[in-house]
Amino acid sequence: MSWRATILTLFPEMFPGTLGHSLAGRALERGDWSLEARQIREFGTGRHRNVDDTPFGGGAGMVMRPDVIDAACGSVMAEGGERPLLYMTPRGQLLDQALVRELAAGPGVVVLCGRYEGLDQRVIEARAMTEVSVGDYVLSGGEPAAMVLLDACVRLLPGVMGASESGEEESFSHGLLEYPHYTRPAEWNGRRVPDVLLSGHHAEVASWRAAQSEAATRLRRPDLWARHTAFVEAPDASQING
Repeated sequence: MSWRATILTLFPEMFPGTLGHSLAGRALERGDWSLEARQIREFGTGRHRNVDDTPFGGGAGMVMRPDVIDAACGSVMAEGGERPLLYMTPRGQLLDQALVRELAAGPGVVVLCGRYEGLDQRVIEARAMTEVSVGDYVLSGGEPAAMVLLDACVRLLPGVMGASESGEEESFSHGLLEYPHYTRPAEWNGRRVPDVLLSGHHAEVASWRAAQSEAATRLRRPDLWARHTAFVEAPDASQING
């Protein structure tokens, strides 16, 4: 079975959007994965299908109702399968390559896109949602964040990327940023490609790329570098227990 993505949103017309193009789009056409966007408002209350209400305790904005969201989630989860239910929110755990690999290895995802001030906390807890953030900033809704998550997952599905090694050498695949890339012409505007890349010595190229990757990570992402060095310097557990 193909990898399945179901989106719960107030704006289903936003999908597939960018996911209908390039690698993800071609994979969607081939049936490597499937995408369905469902309208949350179908589960709204009253004649106007209301999905939100004013927050208890006061404050600006509106909050999405727990009964409406629960009914929307239940309609999808009742179909069976073991797909995780994700809620895109700035409060969630940061989406990283490790989580992407975990999600891509599973049967698919159900993604809830919030709007307004967010969801009633009770339905988040009752449905045991996994809260996921794509960064430390605020979007108008969860739909752009859902597209980021799906794009990151789909490109790791079998057969989606042309070269199997492409995904292994990218940023974050080994906990570091990727090395810089160069192509023709060998000299452009007085700037030459590093000689090592023209040498034909594969071992030296690999060593140069590793050094560049480490240098970029130290300079640009000291948090990643600290995590990487802590992992590398950690003692072998088998030696400790042996």
